[in-house]
Amino acid sequence: MNSANMNDFSMDSRSLAGALSAKLKAVREAGFSQITLCAEDLVGHPDGVDAAVASVQASGLAVTGFQATCDFEGQSGPLHAFKLDLAQAMLCLCQALRCPLLVLPASRLPSDTDDAHAVVRGLRQLAMLAIPLNIKIAYQGWAGGARVQTYLQAWDRVCDADMPNLGLSLDGQEVLAANTPQDDLLADLEMLDPDRIFLVQLTDLLTHAGQPLRVLPGDGAHHEALAVLVTSLHGLGYRGSYNLAAFNADYAAMPAQHVAQRARGSALWLGQDVLQRSVPLPNQIRLRRSLTV
Repeated sequence: MNSANMNDFSMDSRSLAGALSAKLKAVREAGFSQITLCAEDLVGHPDGVDAAVASVQASGLAVTGFQATCDFEGQSGPLHAFKLDLAQAMLCLCQALRCPLLVLPASRLPSDTDDAHAVVRGLRQLAMLAIPLNIKIAYQGWAGGARVQTYLQAWDRVCDADMPNLGLSLDGQEVLAANTPQDDLLADLEMLDPDRIFLVQLTDLLTHAGQPLRVLPGDGAHHEALAVLVTSLHGLGYRGSYNLAAFNADYAAMPAQHVAQRARGSALWLGQDVLQRSVPLPNQIRLRRSLTV
């Protein structure tokens, strides 16, 4: 029997091996109602993008977010024009999936201009293009970003751009990797507006040969810190989706069904043990903020 707690969590397709159809089937059978997808899921379909979109819609899964790694913001001249065309293509794919959220990791490319406001201008431009499509943009700082490497830096850019459909995608892995003391972490999180956090990506960590290994929440060594992060966000008023994401060679070697079932265990642990959310009564209004612009 599916728990209502599962409706607060999505499964990231990049954590699963195999074709799109196998990923959709595994996620659905694991009890999830949501999935996040990326461009490779669609353009790699043997029958083309339209067939991929049709299979997603037929699955009954809602697409919570569409991951767009396009190194867009901060460029100028011909490179900006090229990246703008790519970003517009990502928005069109997002719209075709009826997905309300484009997740934009910070660009890996150094800016080709010394203008400190180039990143903000790029974010504002993309957000403006997304408004007619009823799509929100969730900007994500990460360690591989050229200029924006943390969620606090990303938040500063979001605030500077000041667009109603531009917010933050918070990557729990980046937060945990910083090893911030709990009191300082809570102080940092309190600077964020929960209404402008559009998605939270949750990943646990293991260490192998001195290198961090992404695993599903609860499978790693930082489950207590992850629980603090989730409960802190909930206490601050975040009521959006939690995206379960873990990318490593071990998961890639497992059948999609196996990894999806492990993700189900993560969702139940987070929803029932960490957040202690009970199954809503019949006709009870869910405290979920809409992603509609």
